Amino acid sequence: MRELFRRQPKFSPTAPGDETRSIPDDLWIKCPKCNELQYSKDAERNLYVCPRCGHHARLSAAQRIDTLVDEGTFIEYDAGLTQSDPLEFVANGEAYRAKAASAGRKTHTNDALVCGTASICGQPVSLAVTEFGFMGASMGSVYGEKLVRAIERAIEGRLGLVTVSSSGGARMHESMFSLMQMAKTTAALAHLGDARLPHLSLLTDPCFGGVTASYATVADVIVAEPGAIIGFAGPRVIEQVTRQKLPEGFQTAEFLLEHGMIDLVVPRAQLPERIGTLLRHFAVQPEPAKSDDADITRSAEPAEALHD
Repeated sequence: MRELFRRQPKFSPTAPGDETRSIPDDLWIKCPKCNELQYSKDAERNLYVCPRCGHHARLSAAQRIDTLVDEGTFIEYDAGLTQSDPLEFVANGEAYRAKAASAGRKTHTNDALVCGTASICGQPVSLAVTEFGFMGASMGSVYGEKLVRAIERAIEGRLGLVTVSSSGGARMHESMFSLMQMAKTTAALAHLGDARLPHLSLLTDPCFGGVTASYATVADVIVAEPGAIIGFAGPRVIEQVTRQKLPEGFQTAEFLLEHGMIDLVVPRAQLPERIGTLLRHFAVQPEPAKSDDADITRSAEPAEALHD
């Protein structure tokens, strides 16, 4: 009997000839806030919101589009646009072009913004969604160009514009070319306002830097997800500059709502209905036809005035 218990049992994980089975790495998802484990299929059904603490996990651009727009309505535009490298930037031995190409392979996108048209609760929109996995969704020249084209499509098609922003700010690899996108996108939004078309901005975690300081907060209605961290500079930088202790919850969506910086905090599951309702309230109307009298008056203006 003693000899029987001394022997180590031998187990065969599979039958002879079968391949060894392995547990997928993504079978379980752990909440970064409360460490709650959630089965990946359950997490997907819950829109990646923790059932225990309500933490809203970050979504890819594709996931965001799937959870926000009506099924089968999204049509992507400008997917082929790729960034140039005007500075031939190299950091830590890695060229900007190589880093962007690597990010593109991981996210299956050519840049940090995905644009197209879709409908949300039956309301047609021009849509722009950030892909945080692409270099932290930093805003470069292609990002700005794609957003301006999305705005122009909204004006041409008499559509509302919906932007979903999660970004680390301007892309340092393009220096001033990146910073110029702040002015470029806000100028385009001025034309959208002149056309009396709405811009609804959804801020998700995290949203910082030049994106927060430009188009993302130039909107008719600014919505945020619960717990999203939103600001320009990080809290540590602010504390170092001001030499003051920041209040609890500083830069959270709830803090910004309380202090009048944003308009709504909406849970992820309610976003399509709430955004659809807002679009219906704006009730985009066709552009009014120009009268013959206006054409006669315009043609009678002197040539110098037309050039001005």
